Amino acid sequence: MRILITGKNGQLGRSLQDVFAGTDHQIFAYASGELDITDQDQVGKVLTRDLPDIIVNAAAYTAVDKAEDEHEKAFQVNANGAENLAIYAQLANIPLIHISTDYVFDGNGVLPYKTDDATHPQGVYGKSKLAGERAVTETAIKHIVFRTSWVFSEYGHNFVKTMLRLGEERNQLGVVADQYGCPTYAGDLALAIKSVCHQYEQQAALSWGVYHFCGDLATSWHGFARSIFMLAEQEGVLGNRPALNAIESSTFPTSAERPAFSVLDTHSLSELNLVPSNWLVGLKKCVVCFNK
Repeated sequence: MRILITGKNGQLGRSLQDVFAGTDHQIFAYASGELDITDQDQVGKVLTRDLPDIIVNAAAYTAVDKAEDEHEKAFQVNANGAENLAIYAQLANIPLIHISTDYVFDGNGVLPYKTDDATHPQGVYGKSKLAGERAVTETAIKHIVFRTSWVFSEYGHNFVKTMLRLGEERNQLGVVADQYGCPTYAGDLALAIKSVCHQYEQQAALSWGVYHFCGDLATSWHGFARSIFMLAEQEGVLGNRPALNAIESSTFPTSAERPAFSVLDTHSLSELNLVPSNWLVGLKKCVVCFNK
């Protein structure tokens, strides 16, 4: 099967290339400099040339705070870019797997958000991602949208790598303890996407729609950091575990408001024969790779 992947240099993009390596699938992976998804003509030319059987859109504008000042850029990538891919997918009658975010919710809930709960993004980033979701679901009949959260991996910049770096430099750290969500290992999300591609290739009856894919255990950023350092100490990655101080998010004001509660309900994943990410297992893989 011919699979086209956008955002090849991101955490998910690189994880996708890992999981498809050595398979019989032919992979066409592009960075933004190679395929500008905001350029409809370029999208048409590249996809008409490559003739993919399925598209995976892992490209995104993810600078949450900068988005507040770069409204147009965020919407160009996250909304218009997604729509351009959806238009081609619909014309070619092929599936589009699109990645969205927990930021489409306002974060004021107390129960895990279900896929059909009301969306109410608070910042430009979340609004642009919601617009992208709608463009995909309203344009391409064959679509899977995975909302995910707190993504980490061995690649790029993420919370795990930041904590480990700071843990080497400092004896104590203050970490936000009043924001709750579900860490997600990018490698697990990549495997879930691979499974969907395989099911489609085997002509399984896929249920098109929006799904939540994230970690199986909710925690705070402070709790996440505690798990990181516990594993790092067990694996001998850090000589001394830094002291962690629980702080309120108001201590570190940001341009964009973060959701206080963005735990996602993943029960509908069973419709795709998938299970949530076991993020503690994924975390161990990342920790042991640190500095290697």
